[in-house]
Amino acid sequence: MYKLKVTSFFSSAHSLRGYKGKCESLHGHNWKVEIVVQKDTLSREGLVIDFKELKALLKKVLVKLDHKNLNTLSFFKKHNPSSENIAYFIYKELKSQIAKRGCKLKEVIVSETEDSCASFFEEG
Repeated sequence: MYKLKVTSFFSSAHSLRGYKGKCESLHGHNWKVEIVVQKDTLSREGLVIDFKELKALLKKVLVKLDHKNLNTLSFFKKHNPSSENIAYFIYKELKSQIAKRGCKLKEVIVSETEDSCASFFEEG
């Protein structure tokens, strides 16, 4: 089994509804996003997937979030824009695109600070 991980970044604002504390006010983060993919076998070239292609897929999702107030986006009107739900959103956006390339999306990790992150993955 092989695993790859790529990292990218985006900046956005959010406020947490129903949260009692500073984070209920609008504030921003420079988010770090890591995605992990896996595959049993390598291509003829010895690759799981080209890093460039994987980064481009991630970028297509992150452009939807970059320099936005997340609370105004359709998904986050229904789901609080927590790190956990951001990871879930990115996972759901990427899963089928990665599968089309013969890989499995294992995990999406979203960090809002250097020492705080959340991830989403599916069992199995």
